[in-house]
Amino acid sequence: MQAFAQEGLPLIETTLLQNLERLAQEAQALTPDSAVSWQARAELRPGSGAEDDVWLHLLAKTSVPLTCQRCMGTVATVLEVDQWYRFVATEDIAMAEDDESEEDLLVMEPHFDLVAVLEDELLMALPLVPMHEECPVAPVFQAGDEALAGPDSGKTAKDEKPNPFAVLAQLKKKN
Repeated sequence: MQAFAQEGLPLIETTLLQNLERLAQEAQALTPDSAVSWQARAELRPGSGAEDDVWLHLLAKTSVPLTCQRCMGTVATVLEVDQWYRFVATEDIAMAEDDESEEDLLVMEPHFDLVAVLEDELLMALPLVPMHEECPVAPVFQAGDEALAGPDSGKTAKDEKPNPFAVLAQLKKKN
């Protein structure tokens, strides 16, 4: 990552969403060309110690088909990432500095997996409850026995339970 920061050139990529397995599991029906466009740029900034700190800026944008929780149809959900990270030498340093730092901290590793960080950020950008602004088909809300049986269950008004008050009224008339 140090060499990447010294080089100063951005890494501009496109990754198929199907290659991001955890994110693909959240999607309803990915097309083979569904992808995320992203770029990463590292830079050196003066740090508190003798050496400069390595910083990473990650930008990403994609659209993921999710299940609308209102109508249960597919809703194209735009996910965007615009995140800065500061690298630290060890996990212990990251834990110690995490509470006081505004930026996210990453541990400097020999084989850093930038795509895994990208996938983590996209997963965190997913909405808790994906929904259309306005559903293309109005959802049907039902409650009670009819909702459990469904509208095409073949039940008729004759099959319904008699109203207990109507039964009492009939008994009262007989007396």
